[in-house]
This record gives sequence, C-alpha cells and structure tokens, in this order.
Amino acid sequence: MAVRKSAAGGYRGRFAPSPTGPLHLGSLVTALASWLDARAHGGQWLVRIEDIDTPRCVRGADHDILHTLERVGMTPDEPPVWQSRREPHYAEALRRLDAAGQLYPCGCSRKEIADSLVHVRERHQTLGYPGTCRHGLNGKLPRAWRVRVPDGPAALVCFDDRWQGRQCQNLETELGDFVLRRADGLWAYQLAVVVDDGLQGITHIVRGADLLDSTPRQIHLQHLLGLPTPAYLHVPVVVNPLGEKLSKQSGAQPIDTSAPLDALREAGAHLGLSNRAGTAQDWLARATDGWRERLSTLPASV
Repeated sequence: MAVRKSAAGGYRGRFAPSPTGPLHLGSLVTALASWLDARAHGGQWLVRIEDIDTPRCVRGADHDILHTLERVGMTPDEPPVWQSRREPHYAEALRRLDAAGQLYPCGCSRKEIADSLVHVRERHQTLGYPGTCRHGLNGKLPRAWRVRVPDGPAALVCFDDRWQGRQCQNLETELGDFVLRRADGLWAYQLAVVVDDGLQGITHIVRGADLLDSTPRQIHLQHLLGLPTPAYLHVPVVVNPLGEKLSKQSGAQPIDTSAPLDALREAGAHLGLSNRAGTAQDWLARATDGWRERLSTLPASV
C-alpha cells in the first residue's frame, strides 16, 4: 500500500464527516477542534467525506457540509475526497489481510451472535464476537469477513489520548474478531478509515469521544497493514438536554450559515474557548492561540 509521507515533522490532520444530514453543532465542534489543532501546529487540514454507508447518506448533504465549513471560515488545504470513490484501496487491503491469513468468512446473523453471547458471557469468555466461525463455517453460507484479533497478552492495545489520557482495550475479551466487510457488501468503517488515513498521510486525528473505543481496533489494523499510528485526541461529545449525543436523530438543528460567528462561538464554548473577536476569521485566529493554551492543560500534548 502506497502510504503518503508527510514532510519531516509535518502535521496532517483531517475532519471526516458522514453525509447523513447537514452539519450540526456536535459535528461543528469536532470540525473546529481538528481545524484548530492543525493550525496550532502549523499543519495541514483535510476533509474526507465518509460516505461508504450508502443507506444512511442523504443526497446533497456532502456539498451542504462543505458549504457550511466554508461559510464559517474552515477551508481544507487540499480538495476533499469521498470514500465512495476509493473502494479499490479497501479491496486491496482486504486482499493483503486475506493473503496473510488474518481474515475469515463469517456466516452468523446478528441474532445468532446475540444468542451465542448469552452463553459465553455466562462463562466469562468474551463480551464481543465469540469466534463462532473462526475455524470454519460449519455449513453456513458466508455473509461477512472478519479479521482475527490476537489472543492472550497481545490482545491488549493501549494508547495515550491527548485529551482523554491513557486508554486500553483487550480486543479478545472486550470485542472479539470484528467485521471488515459487511454482510450487505459494504465496507466497514474500521477498515476504510485506517486505509484512508494511511494513504493520506494523516499524522494526527482529532474527533469525538464517541469513537474512542474504535481506536484500538484501528491501531490493530494499522499494525497488520504496516501503517503508522497517528496521534489521537478525542474531544467530549455535545449532548442534548436528555444527555444523549447530539445528532440528527436526537433533534440537532443545522448550523445557521447566515451567522457564522455565532456558530463558532457556540462550538468554541464546548471546547472551553471564547474571545471577543468581531468576525469569524478574527475569532478563528484568536481561538488558535486559545487552543495552544488549552493543549498545555491536557494529559498528553503532542
């Protein structure tokens, strides 16, 4: 896999929204954090439209998101890319993993997995996929492709998150072998994001804390594919009055592009940033300095 190399000491970050609807406050907070981190490090900031889960994508939402980012003053340093146009890269990664003996077909339905977990949890074996098809389909038809996770001590994956601190997950007991190609033929997020981050030379990933538990899986795939592991920073997610993650499903409203400064101020408040600038561009410039100060208070500043 041809991995893009960043310049010596160069920072390459990205914002990777799924076009399931217009940009709302929760996603703007993530976009802002990733943009500020790139600017605070004198680096590049990219945008990648993660549209491989086609049943959830809303027509035109990708261009709406890009327009909103432009209106609030955050323009990517390279043309955006769309995951739906990059399928050959995912297929190649899957072939490499298969050739290395790291994959196997799985014929289990969701109900079968749920029923199996009831029994294995009683024996305290695993909290994730119990490996039913790891040694053969046993007469079932293949539905999905799973990657093997390590056994024993090698299953423990740890990393230092720049906001959340030290994080560890046992892939064997907490997760089990996970899907890289779904039963409906679509590529799994975990594979696509790892391949794209590698090909784009991403050195720093700033995203919402709802993706924190995906990171050990992605680090495992990075190791299998010979890709570098970026530095991670997971910002707290924005929640609604009921404590639910702010999303289209929980009533999130689109960003008002007619008032970009107000949108930035509201997003900045969730990151502990505020200033009295009178324009969006001035606000972003001052917020970049504020972000540098914010980084100095975090567990592991990189």
